[in-house]
Amino acid sequence: MSRARQDRVATLLMRDGLMRDGEWVTAAALADTIGVTPRSIRSYVTALNARVPGAVVVESGPHGYRAGPDVHAALRVSEPATPRDRLHRIVRTMLAAPDGIDVFETAEQFHVSPATLEADLGRVRALLGGTELVLERTASRARLHGTEMAQRRLLSRLAHDETEDAAFDLEALRRALGEESLGAAAFGPFKTELVAGLGELGYFVNEFGLGDVMVHIAITADRVARGHALETAGAGESEALASISALLDRLSTQHLGVRLGDGDRRHLAALVQTRVIAPGAAQPASVIRDRVAPEVADAVRDVVARAAAEFLVDIDHEDFVLRLALHVQNLRERAREQAWSRNPLTRSLKTTYPMIFEVAVFIADGLRGLLGIPLLDDEIAYIAMHVGGRLERSRRAGELLTATIVCPGYYELHELLRSSVDRSLGQAIHVVEVETRVDPDWASFGTDLVLTTIDAPGGDDRVVWIQPFLTEADVERVQAAAARVRRARRLARLRAELERYFSPDAFVHPVAGSEESVIRELGAKLVGQGVIDDDYVERTLEREKLSSTAFTDALAVPHALGMTATRTAIAIGIADPSLPWGDGRVQVVAMVAFSESDRAAFQTVFEQLVEVFSERESVQRIVRRGTTFAAFLDELVAVVDG
Repeated sequence: MSRARQDRVATLLMRDGLMRDGEWVTAAALADTIGVTPRSIRSYVTALNARVPGAVVVESGPHGYRAGPDVHAALRVSEPATPRDRLHRIVRTMLAAPDGIDVFETAEQFHVSPATLEADLGRVRALLGGTELVLERTASRARLHGTEMAQRRLLSRLAHDETEDAAFDLEALRRALGEESLGAAAFGPFKTELVAGLGELGYFVNEFGLGDVMVHIAITADRVARGHALETAGAGESEALASISALLDRLSTQHLGVRLGDGDRRHLAALVQTRVIAPGAAQPASVIRDRVAPEVADAVRDVVARAAAEFLVDIDHEDFVLRLALHVQNLRERAREQAWSRNPLTRSLKTTYPMIFEVAVFIADGLRGLLGIPLLDDEIAYIAMHVGGRLERSRRAGELLTATIVCPGYYELHELLRSSVDRSLGQAIHVVEVETRVDPDWASFGTDLVLTTIDAPGGDDRVVWIQPFLTEADVERVQAAAARVRRARRLARLRAELERYFSPDAFVHPVAGSEESVIRELGAKLVGQGVIDDDYVERTLEREKLSSTAFTDALAVPHALGMTATRTAIAIGIADPSLPWGDGRVQVVAMVAFSESDRAAFQTVFEQLVEVFSERESVQRIVRRGTTFAAFLDELVAVVDG
């Protein structure tokens, strides 16, 4: 039975529990997501509950399953010794023995047969791909040959294999380095003081990337303590790098009891500089500009301008270009070493902000020539965080909902109420009118909301009753009404767009096969309608290779970069059961072809389609009932209308 699938069940239930306030998930829904049978789900739940005797890991009921209070404890339970554990132990043993190991002695030490150890050495060879290390064999002895840096990269790979996510997991690190490595107690204070010290030097600290750097610091300290230091680096160290290097040296001596040489200090300082810090807000643009190579700044400026025009997003600003260019310059250094930074927010960014992630994919693709290789999803997610931050800062007041306050005049009561509304709700609504008559013309109000202290005629969803002296309950009611208005507008636009873009001739049920075969099948439908050509299909396949278009656990939206369709159209494929896509499985594939003339519709269709199919109950309803095009459209519209 797969422990990974058991953990996947627990993770899905935890995510749903956090996002859906503890609602139940059926075995069928979990089975569709993971790609197994409901019977397998029941066995996984049994195994999860057995991990912590007497505890409640997963609750079962007539409505399905949900995460119990002890689910985190179950995920922390260690696996029994596995072939992977033995493989990692062999690698550690070989790295600790410059003269290599004796196969027969090591087999006896590990309590396995020489044949089993020989098979493990074959797996070691496979693990060495891309590490610049070589497994040398002479009679019964085996040794790893390669540079100290290559050996450390291998240890880093082991640590990442042991770690379930991008966090700095001390227990996983100790398993990777061996139980005799430096203790966990020293690294907590080290990390805390490192963050504080970098802040005092005027830097923002990327906590997501810091975990990966802490892994390298732990590996460096362990190797130096064993007498394996890096050679002294060449002369020529910038002032910024020297200050980071001095900070690391002080903390290593103080907390780890290890004095780093010049080579190790500079290596770690470069890692910190390229992975976890950015100039603070107080540092002027000229400081950033001086640190960025001209060819990097020019490449980023060009691709940002193209992305802004392609997606109609407000990101073409010099301060954004410079900060993103500095990130890309650091990324280029990591790309040269194949040293990627993982991002624990990748999945949530992709699911919650698909439009922002798509802009990041476009930028990443445009920088492929500069970087020399395509980027992984985790690195694209960091670009998405830059894009999202810029868009958040550039939101205009015109995007707020407008409101009219109705408060009959009595001294300055209406002025006090407006002041309270602006103070408590100013980020959600914009008051454009205050009506002080006791008998206003209600039909004349053209704002999105009407906030009134007196009774209003029924039948108008815009009207929200509030107290003359604003209370917390009033604020919550207005916020809820504003959210309803925004959602209703989004879904109304979505319904209108979808009804235009769907076609009975571009609907496939059931759809099955690989990602490529499904894309080609749906693409052929659109080619047959004259919407796209064969080149668009090929570019859709290329886009899929950049980053999976499975934006939720149920929906994939394959498409090409570039809006070259003759008109916007969507081909739908329904998979029942689910089919593999990227690292997960999906049940609905919506291949979208956008035209230049419908550029403004891209964000509405793209984001709202993902929003609809992010709700598990809606997906199951559409998949189970939407076996024909007419039924599919009816169910989709019903879900959109709520």
